[in-house]
Order: sequence, then structure tokens, then C-alpha cells
Amino acid sequence: MGSLKPGATYIHERDGKVIYRREFGADPGTREVAGWDYDPNEPTFDPRESKILGMPVKQVGELVAIAQAAESNPTLKEALERVKIIYHLSKDAGNKE
Repeated sequence: MGSLKPGATYIHERDGKVIYRREFGADPGTREVAGWDYDPNEPTFDPRESKILGMPVKQVGELVAIAQAAESNPTLKEALERVKIIYHLSKDAGNKE
């Protein structure tokens, strides 16, 4: 969980049992976990295993971190662009792998 900026306005969003926050006006992809529901009747709930867009939160966070790092790293940016091209070409070809 990150830190709050003094004077900033935050939007809080819920996805299942996980509560996210982001600065007002910020890209929704920048949201971060602010907390989660605790249900004593569900002792196996682990917020680290929750999902966003059908993917584990940790994996989505890593993809976001890579995209953010690519903004200031030309080598990473080029590699990410190649991944995007391969993704779109395989999607267009009907390859679901």
C-alpha cells in the first residue's frame, strides 16, 4: 500500500472484497490497494490472491510497473512495443495462445 499525498483528493473503488484508491482525475490503472474486507467466517480469504480483470493482483501490478518503467527506459520501451506487436498479430491471426 502506498502513501497519501497531503491535500490530494482520492477516489475509493471496491472490487469484491478489495478496496482500491487513486487520486481524483488519475488514470484508473494507477489505483492501489487501500484495504480489504475482513470476514471472520471466511478465514481463508487472502487479499493477495484477489484478482483484477481475471488476473492475480500481483501479476497486474507487475505489468503496470513494467509499463511505467518503459516510459523512462528506451530498451524496455522497445521490448514492450515488440510484445504488443506480437500480441496484436497473434490476435488478428486467430491464435488464442
